[in-house]
Amino acid sequence: MTVHVQEHIWIPLSDGTRLGARLWLPEDAEQSPVPAILEYIPYRKRDGTRGRDEPMHGYFASQGYAAIRVDMRGTGESDGHMADEYLKQEQDDALEVIDWISRQAWCSGNVGMMGKSWGGFNSLQVAARRPPALKAIITAYSTDNRYTDDIHYMGGLLLNDNLWWGTIMLAYQSRPLDPKIVGDVWREQWLERLDKLPFFPALWLEHQRYDDYWKHGSVCEDWSAIECPVLAIGAWADSYTNPVSRLLENLQVPRRGIIGPWGHIYPQDGVPGPAIGFLQEATRWWYQWLKGEETGVMDEPMLRAFVCDTIEPTGTRTTTEGRWVGEAEWPSPEITAKQFDLGADRRLGGNASQAAILQIRSPQSHGKAGGEWMATGCPGEHPTDQRLDNGGALVFETEILEQDLDVLGAPSVRLRVAADCPVAQISLRLNDVLPDGRVTRVSYKVFNLTHRDSHEEPEALEAGKFYDVAIKLNDCGYRFARGHRVQLAIATAYWPMVWTSPHNATLSISVAESRLELPVRAPSHETKVRFDSPAHGPSTPMTQVDAGTVRRWTEQDHETGINTYITEGVGGLFGEGVIRFDEIDTQLSHSLRRELTVKDDDPLSAKYVLTQTYEMGRDGWQIKIESRTEMRSDENTFYLAGELSAFENGTLVKTRQWDERFDRDLI
Repeated sequence: MTVHVQEHIWIPLSDGTRLGARLWLPEDAEQSPVPAILEYIPYRKRDGTRGRDEPMHGYFASQGYAAIRVDMRGTGESDGHMADEYLKQEQDDALEVIDWISRQAWCSGNVGMMGKSWGGFNSLQVAARRPPALKAIITAYSTDNRYTDDIHYMGGLLLNDNLWWGTIMLAYQSRPLDPKIVGDVWREQWLERLDKLPFFPALWLEHQRYDDYWKHGSVCEDWSAIECPVLAIGAWADSYTNPVSRLLENLQVPRRGIIGPWGHIYPQDGVPGPAIGFLQEATRWWYQWLKGEETGVMDEPMLRAFVCDTIEPTGTRTTTEGRWVGEAEWPSPEITAKQFDLGADRRLGGNASQAAILQIRSPQSHGKAGGEWMATGCPGEHPTDQRLDNGGALVFETEILEQDLDVLGAPSVRLRVAADCPVAQISLRLNDVLPDGRVTRVSYKVFNLTHRDSHEEPEALEAGKFYDVAIKLNDCGYRFARGHRVQLAIATAYWPMVWTSPHNATLSISVAESRLELPVRAPSHETKVRFDSPAHGPSTPMTQVDAGTVRRWTEQDHETGINTYITEGVGGLFGEGVIRFDEIDTQLSHSLRRELTVKDDDPLSAKYVLTQTYEMGRDGWQIKIESRTEMRSDENTFYLAGELSAFENGTLVKTRQWDERFDRDLI
């Protein structure tokens, strides 16, 4: 089917704002209207996500759908100001966009909405607003709870990616409007956008507990609000996997879930592989709910998940061995909890009757082998050999397994634990010990013990008092092979993934009341699951100008005691290098360096500095954005600073500076 692409169209809103969009149409859509598929994100449809958009939305159009990629208010060439993520204004605009799409001559009146990450979030949020024309959604790598499972906090602890992502957003939202689209007003509107630019990481650091700020846009607050069918996508190497099982368990609409081995990448391009024919799966979903044609999607298992075989503990990984399995319902009656008691002899699953108190105080740099919070297909981002961290942890191991042990779902740990200070964190790692001694991380969780009863109302610890704490680890699908061992590692820090606690805490574990529970899948329970090979539409014409580099390394200064963790992407933030989109004659380069330092005996020595350069343009129109952000803390206060400079054709046109501080709220 011939597809026509409209490079730019305007969508008018009721307040006079215009949103920019790109549109893919089947050739006869004006004469024979078709359903529409909306992706609505802030990452610039013209030059930001063009390389990803073209083969995906072009494919949908070739299958008989109108595909439309809309830039949110204040982003790309769209009018207005974007003040924060997931605002009510964002949802209100989406309702108008969906209504506008449904009334176009090329649209049958039925609209589907989809997206990955931000677009997955707002697909859920907009579905909860129930616009009449929205008939189904696909949400990939998103969450139902903005506090527990997003890039800002985990387990009541501050993720260091809060500053990383906030810094990237400074560059993303400082990009100018394209004069080839908006004409001479581009500069005036760009400078206005720079004047209003929020200091994104500070917006999120201000809210350190689960308050109304995070509850807004968290669809778990009212599952019944979503009334249209939902296809939820997750991935084991990604950071947005846990919500898939919660969506399947709690939604009451037609729903299905797919969890693969990938990072934060659409499954048709999934890395680590195997990638799948996700666009075909999506098209089946759209045919079912937008065209009313029976495709068998509801005959599929409720959850289709990839169970990984043994993973080598290496930072760079492009493929994963394993197999696809299906669960007819979720939670699955075929998955049962298997208990492993913690023993005084540091055995896992051994004699739990012997009372003992075991203590641990980890070095503050514990976590060097943890990899990135979110894999994106870059070299060196996966967890490495966990023996590097095990020396600073309290480690429990099973005997050698006599048969395979398949795990699918969320492991959990129940501990009777005491701390010697009012604020303390704990990190838990579920590991696979290979026969040669290497150790692979299978799942993990970091947790703020002041949040033991509530993320809304944390309470300080009473020094020396024992508490019973239950902690769910991240969902996983993994086979512990015969001849391996299951390992649980307990520590008091997880740097550089999470910010340090204000005290150098020692934890005491009463092992007789502590245990690990694994969601074990019955070995005889097999359901055949298969996917087509990946399909794509035509790629956008582009030139690789420079391959760029991505590096990650750690250093330890044995004189000063400073541990340094550095990641550096030159040319392309996610390893894509410097590229030029040939059709629009626009070249892009994005470089960022992260440097996190800490002393092993001093949590208040932690410091985080990011430097960033974003360049874009063409002959006669060259834009450069430079920024630097920094974070540190003392016992009572977080300190957050930033500066940004914007250049046009080598001339400085705007600077912004921020210097903010926030009281630590039991974190």
